[in-house]
Amino acid sequence: MEMQSEESITKSNKSLFNNPTKKNKRLLIVIAVVFAFVFVIALAVGLGVGLDDDDSTPMHRQPLHVRMKRAQDLLDSFPLIDGHNDLPWQYRVRVNNSVWSQDLQAGWPEVQTDIPRIRSGKLASQFWAAYVSCKSEFKDAVRQTLDQVDTIKKFVAKYPQVFDFVTTAAGIEESFKNGKVSSLIGVEGGHSIQGSLGNLRMFYDLGVRYMTLTHNCNTKWADCWKADDDGYVYDGLTSYGENLIKEMNRIGMMVDLSHVSKKTMEDSIRVSTAPVIFSHSSAYSICNHSRNVRDEVLPLVANNKGVIMVNFYNWFVNCSQWASLEQVADHIDYFKNKIGIDYIGIGGDYDGVDKLPTDLEDVSTYPALFAELIKRKYTTEELKKLAGGNLLRVFKEVEKVRDSLASLKPYEDLLDDSTWTNNTCRTGI
Repeated sequence: MEMQSEESITKSNKSLFNNPTKKNKRLLIVIAVVFAFVFVIALAVGLGVGLDDDDSTPMHRQPLHVRMKRAQDLLDSFPLIDGHNDLPWQYRVRVNNSVWSQDLQAGWPEVQTDIPRIRSGKLASQFWAAYVSCKSEFKDAVRQTLDQVDTIKKFVAKYPQVFDFVTTAAGIEESFKNGKVSSLIGVEGGHSIQGSLGNLRMFYDLGVRYMTLTHNCNTKWADCWKADDDGYVYDGLTSYGENLIKEMNRIGMMVDLSHVSKKTMEDSIRVSTAPVIFSHSSAYSICNHSRNVRDEVLPLVANNKGVIMVNFYNWFVNCSQWASLEQVADHIDYFKNKIGIDYIGIGGDYDGVDKLPTDLEDVSTYPALFAELIKRKYTTEELKKLAGGNLLRVFKEVEKVRDSLASLKPYEDLLDDSTWTNNTCRTGI
């Protein structure tokens, strides 16, 4: 093929533009379209905008930054409620419950929870755990638990522009409207009431809205999760334990079944006329740890209309020191596939554990989990239920049951002190 001279090329181009025949017009249109397409690509690259970021691409196929934005927008419009956070325990062990020695607003790097990260994580409502060690059982558990309740109330009061102390489902919704983090209290471990229904009622009067029936030790009326591995002592709930559940229903305190044995779960759900919660537990079939909820219990939770708030602790997520955000989402998937989205919530267990999944290391990371669930085709309505809708439903139903039982007299059962391990700390009647 012979090469054209520069002069002939120039003449050809002039002819193209100066003598627009029908064929040339079509060519000009093609050239214009190509230049427009190249310009759009260049503009997209220059602005850092991915070509997938458009309304025609399904959200689950969008890149992470788009899904993150969607997750953040959703949590701006609907409250994220976490069922369990142990920041009060960090105050106790690190600074002897000295709230004014730390500035949560400036950040507290040694822990997993502070105000800047709460804001980044879009956390709208938190059940703070009033936890004390099982070593205090039969000794000074009540006094220590009161200290933890006081600590929660102190740091909530210290930052009134951030936190609201609330005790009702309506309070959670009102705080969210006002842009504040509603703060509630859960007592983690039935040993905190020292076997006294009077103490249970007093904690309720102080604002406690759930009690975990056991921690990592049996009470005198219920087996903890360790019984599933080591053998049962009470075969679940005793008759006193059953009446304690009824009293919790009567006063409007949520029954929390994290930390209890499978038989205690079953007994409690059978006795309770109100929905129960698992404030921080995951799926046993994915991770065979007895702190998790077994398949046999799942339909009971659904029939009871309760909620299981998924835990982030590595040893409950993956039964090892390492876990991932995706594996936490697997637990949510599992519960959804077994009993439906209506019975799942979030209970991260932040500041109560030392091993957390990659990308879920502190309270700033909740949107990343929701972005992963968007990738898994969760709908907006499903995500709202998971974020807090299911817990709000349970809370409101517990309040309705309380109101329906208002005419009943308090239960006044007593435990026999003589059978307690440490009688030197008891004075008797």
